[in-house]
Amino acid sequence: MAGGTLEQIRRDLHEIPELALHEFKTHAYLMQVIMALPQTWLTIKTLPELPTAILVHVKGSWPRKTIGYRADMDGLPITEATELPFASRHAGIMHACGHDFHMTIALGLLTHFATQQPQDNLVFFFQPAEEAEYGGKRAFDLGAFTGMWQPDEFYALHINPALPVGQIATRQGTLFAGSTEIHVTFTGRGGHAAYPHKTADALVAGAMFVNQIQTIVSRNVDPVHGGVVTLGTFQAGTAGNVIAETAHLDGTLRAFSQPDLMLMQARVRAIVDGICLAMDVTADLTLTQGGYMPVVNHPETTKALIEAMLQAETIEITEIAPAMTGEDFGFLLQQFDGTMVWLGVDDPTHGLHDAQLQPNEAALTAGVAAFEHYLTARMQQA
Repeated sequence: MAGGTLEQIRRDLHEIPELALHEFKTHAYLMQVIMALPQTWLTIKTLPELPTAILVHVKGSWPRKTIGYRADMDGLPITEATELPFASRHAGIMHACGHDFHMTIALGLLTHFATQQPQDNLVFFFQPAEEAEYGGKRAFDLGAFTGMWQPDEFYALHINPALPVGQIATRQGTLFAGSTEIHVTFTGRGGHAAYPHKTADALVAGAMFVNQIQTIVSRNVDPVHGGVVTLGTFQAGTAGNVIAETAHLDGTLRAFSQPDLMLMQARVRAIVDGICLAMDVTADLTLTQGGYMPVVNHPETTKALIEAMLQAETIEITEIAPAMTGEDFGFLLQQFDGTMVWLGVDDPTHGLHDAQLQPNEAALTAGVAAFEHYLTARMQQA
């Protein structure tokens, strides 16, 4: 394929990870590979307001619908520890979530259909800012998917280190959770540790917040549904004999349904208000969901995908339980029918977002083959 083998393209991309909305070298590399393909049926679109995004339209020979396929582009602020010869050359940034795999597989599919014209139209969306800044929603809000660029259905995959190489795993209904970022700063009155009665202790307010939000899931969310509340940072104080004036905490809420996530957000607000009243502090609370909606697979497209892949002797497909993983493809699945799947890459020792993650590159060919088969079969359906 243009640009080299799947393995070489993946390695080239792995060396140049970039953070959300800054994927400029990645964009240039993708454009180089895309422009080297036969252009007979291709139309390329970029978005000035989202300059690292790329859309490629493949004109079908007898189109009855338009099928979208999305691949995310950004890396994570993680220092790579794999010691691979093609490890990240960008200090403190790594493709630790498989987006180098996702882009490579999309390029493999695009190469196939650029040389063998599909029956239906295809739209490939190389999406910036999945890990942060919800690039899918940004593109949608900019009108990226209108006119000839509007898909009737949308598909995407995500690598899964716990699954065998090449195995496809998905399910009807919710595959991934929706998520909401928590950012809160409590502000009180600092002072000497010997005179607490003259202060309003922001550290204690923060500690109350840590404890109280643990009841959100256990005492508010239906236990059959499940949910997650996690705080990852707590910064307060400057010395052991000084009462802290401010305390800042960051965390995340996750749930499999949007109503549950909205309930959890409401409980966070109520808890913060109560702490402010009880502790005589003020709070600056931000809850940000952006495009990180639950990934809910559409019944019809998911049924079609599972049936088509089951009919292929070379594809292994299995049903899997939902995961609390967040993914902004959930927003696009609220706008368009579609399905997301896991792709096994066989590195059970290292999970996603691990500095030592080393996915098996044999999954690249398997991923391309699985979606070549499905998309071709889907186009032949009435």
